[in-house]
Amino acid sequence: MVKYSGIKEQEENRYIVKWNLRIIQLALLLILFVPVVKSQHQDKVKLVKADNKNRIDIFVGNKLFTQFLYPDTLEKPVLYPIFTADGTQITRSFPMHNRPGDPTDHPHHLGLWLNYENVNGLDFWNNSYAIPAEKKHSYGWIKTDRIEKMSDGTPGLLVYHANWCNQRGDVLLEETTRFEFSGKAGRRMIDRITELKADKDVFFADAKDGMLGLRLAHELQIPSREDQKFSDDKGNVTLVKAGMDKIANGNYMTSEGRQGDAAWGTRGVWCKVYGKMGSDSVSVAIIDHPQNPDYPTFWHARGYGLFAANPLGKKVFTQGKDSLNLRLKKGDSVRFRYRIVVDENNKTIPADELNRLASDFARSPER
Repeated sequence: MVKYSGIKEQEENRYIVKWNLRIIQLALLLILFVPVVKSQHQDKVKLVKADNKNRIDIFVGNKLFTQFLYPDTLEKPVLYPIFTADGTQITRSFPMHNRPGDPTDHPHHLGLWLNYENVNGLDFWNNSYAIPAEKKHSYGWIKTDRIEKMSDGTPGLLVYHANWCNQRGDVLLEETTRFEFSGKAGRRMIDRITELKADKDVFFADAKDGMLGLRLAHELQIPSREDQKFSDDKGNVTLVKAGMDKIANGNYMTSEGRQGDAAWGTRGVWCKVYGKMGSDSVSVAIIDHPQNPDYPTFWHARGYGLFAANPLGKKVFTQGKDSLNLRLKKGDSVRFRYRIVVDENNKTIPADELNRLASDFARSPER
């Protein structure tokens, strides 16, 4: 009996030791896990409508992330300016403000927007204050007529309704856009879901300029040593002067590995631009969605600072070998979904992280 009790006591002691070791292991895991949880914490987003102005300010925590601007003085609604978590502006200031050294080409490139170059022959993309009055009849206008929903939270939500019109005010398309804004330490994110419903038969002829556009800050341009000329479908030529300074230091990279100017006109699930701004590396990525037309999109990514996803330009980007020519009958609709990631850190956001974000976006519930 004594011998048996001794064995039993030894077994109990071993059990106690094992249990204590397990507790220590769990404690260590918790210690290691707490910083991860903290880094994944989503900050609350707050939306504030400016008094007597067609402007909504979007804050992540207590920091301004961006503003939604929709006055009739603009040819389209935009998000402008857009900031990183640390307050670095990733959008060009012109034409709203004059920052020393900012390029002043393409005045229709403002903040983040969505429109298209050829909708029933109307050019929504290139319209701006710079178009002479006698030529305005060839251009379309997107007019926001109501804010349908605003809510704070994680994420913050903004839904608006707008009409794609000709200069007489006749409506071609009704737009309903849902923005979801989110953020955490070092990162900001925008999910944009836009539905376009045809008020009449609508034809999106394949064109170069579309669809989701972002005009980047000077630092994120690719350095250029030569002047460049770019023409729209009406033959208007814009000269982009070569940089005579050392500000531009950006680069593009797509999910397929295309870099720099070679990213233009190629397909990819995502594309990012990255460069040094101040002492940090800033990355801005646009992620396509599998339910978008002609997925994965073509990248209309220019070294001078235009960063755009254009799923409707197949004829241009395949040099005429193929075409899409999207048509909507009256009452039909089409959706465009994009995720925009703005990251500021000591290094650029890696490809495997963008692949994960793209996979998460692809699996996100319908909204």
